[in-house]
Amino acid sequence: MNDPNTDVQLPVTSAEIERLLPHRYPFLLVDRVVEFEKDKRVLAYKNVSYNEPFFSGHFPGHQVMPGVLIVEALAQAGGLLTQLSRDPGAGEGQIFYLVKVDNAKFSKMVVPGDRLELEVELKRRIRNMAQYAGVARVDGEKVACAEILCAAASQG
Repeated sequence: MNDPNTDVQLPVTSAEIERLLPHRYPFLLVDRVVEFEKDKRVLAYKNVSYNEPFFSGHFPGHQVMPGVLIVEALAQAGGLLTQLSRDPGAGEGQIFYLVKVDNAKFSKMVVPGDRLELEVELKRRIRNMAQYAGVARVDGEKVACAEILCAAASQG
């Protein structure tokens, strides 16, 4: 399905996500983008598998996805929103870093077998920074939320 307002072909699959983000396994925490509104919002998914490396130590016998990784997944979805919203060729050679997290709240545990829905909205751009509001859900129920600030820096 093609978004009428952009050249973005939905869904955005893992191969395209790897082209847009510098992260790689085991730290790439977004599997697919299914909704996108340029410069506004994105809806992405992370399929939470029993095989995730963090589950062996968090916690043995009672696997729970660490909250910090849920926030990182929201930040990566925000990065995808920014990258997908760019004009072709704009911002090449830049990498975005997570610089601030505010109002992070966790309301339910995320466990193996869950599909983590990552909905991120761009709140504003400030020079080389972007501020996002993110909500993570499983089966439509909010499991976490946070306000995230990312800054761009040149690679090299």
